[in-house]
Amino acid sequence: MRSVPTTSLDLSAPEVVADPYPFFAEERARHGVAWHEGTQRYLTFAHATVGAVQRDRRLGRLWQDKEPLDYLEPFNLLHRNQMMENEPPDHTRLRRPVASAFARGHVERLRPRVRELAATLLAETHDGPFDVIGQYAEPLPVLVICELLGVPASHVHELRDWSQAIVRMYEASPSDEVVAAAVAAASDFAALVRDLVAHRREHPADDLVTDLAATELTEDEVVAAVVLLLNAGHEASVNVFGNGLVAMLGRGLRPGADVPATVEEMLRFDSALQLFERTATEDVQVGDVVVEKGQRIAALLGAANRDPAVFERAGEFDVDRERNPHLAFGVGVHFCLGAPLARMELAESVAALWETHPDLRLVGEPESRGTFVLRGFHRVQVGGTT
Repeated sequence: MRSVPTTSLDLSAPEVVADPYPFFAEERARHGVAWHEGTQRYLTFAHATVGAVQRDRRLGRLWQDKEPLDYLEPFNLLHRNQMMENEPPDHTRLRRPVASAFARGHVERLRPRVRELAATLLAETHDGPFDVIGQYAEPLPVLVICELLGVPASHVHELRDWSQAIVRMYEASPSDEVVAAAVAAASDFAALVRDLVAHRREHPADDLVTDLAATELTEDEVVAAVVLLLNAGHEASVNVFGNGLVAMLGRGLRPGADVPATVEEMLRFDSALQLFERTATEDVQVGDVVVEKGQRIAALLGAANRDPAVFERAGEFDVDRERNPHLAFGVGVHFCLGAPLARMELAESVAALWETHPDLRLVGEPESRGTFVLRGFHRVQVGGTT
C-alpha cells in the first residue's frame, strides 16, 4: 500500500503569514497534495491539485454550525444560508436569483460611477503622502457595492468594520475577542439588512436588494446573500489592490499598457484568498492520494497561482503577462459571482491612481493585516507627484 505524503507546514506561523510562497514552493517540489496531521485535513500545493479540488463536485462546501450554537447563532445564520457554503441543489437555488440580478446589467452601469468615486477620493490625496488603503482602496469598493445593492452610503464605515470582524473568524483558532466581535458584527449587520429589505419591499428601487426581495428566497436567505455580497464585494478588491500595489511598487513597476492584464497579474501574484476548504462526500482521488468520505481538503490558491509548471517566471510580477490561468476567483460551481465587478473596479481604480500619481512610490514599510486565509495590508503609505 502506497504511503500518503505528509506535511507539517504551520499556516499560522509568523514567517509563513509574512511570506508563504517560499514555503509553498518547498512543499510543491515534494508533493502536490499532502496530509496535515495538525489540522486533520489534506493541503494542496499544485495548480493541478488545487484546480481538481475546486472542480470535483464530490468535494463539497458543507457548512457546519460553529459551537456553542446559541452564542454563535448570529454568525451561523449568515453562513448556513449562503450560496458559498452550500452545494447543489441548494447552491443552485441560492445562486440563481443573484446571478439573474447581476445579469440585468447592474455591474456595467456602475463603471462611470466607479470613475467618479475614484476621482473624488483621489482629490483628497494631493497633499503629501497618504494611506492608499484607508483613503482609497477601502472606501472605494465599499461605496461601489453599497450603490449596487442599494445600501445608503452613510453605513460605509460600519459595513467595513462589520466585514473585517466577520472574516477574522475564518482564520485558524480565533481568540475569544475575535469571536465576540464577529457575533456582534453578524447581529448588527443582519439587523441593518432586514430593515433595508423591508423598506425595499415597500419602496422598490433599481438595485440588487429590491431584485432579491422580489425572489422566492426566504428573508434569512436574502439577508445572507446581501451580507455575502457586501463582504465579498469589497474584501477581495481591497486586498487584491493592496497586495498588487505593494508588489509593483516594491519592484519599481507601474501598470502596463493593458491595465486589465495587470489586474489579472495582481490577482495571481499575491492572492487575497489563500485557502478554501472542501469535504469529501465520497472517496475521491486527488493527485496521488485518495480523500476518504468525510475527510477535509484545503485548496491553497496562492500556492497554485505560483506553480512554475503553469506560469513562466512564476515568482516574478509581469504587468503584461499574456497567459494567466490563475485560480484567484475559483473554478466550477463556486466560481466567484462578483468576478466581473471586481475586475472592472480594479481596472478603473488602478488606472485612476496612476493617472493622479504618475510617480507613485512606497513611503515606509507597509503594515500587514497579519492574517493568512484573507491576506492583505492594513496600511500602505504612499507618495507621489500629481
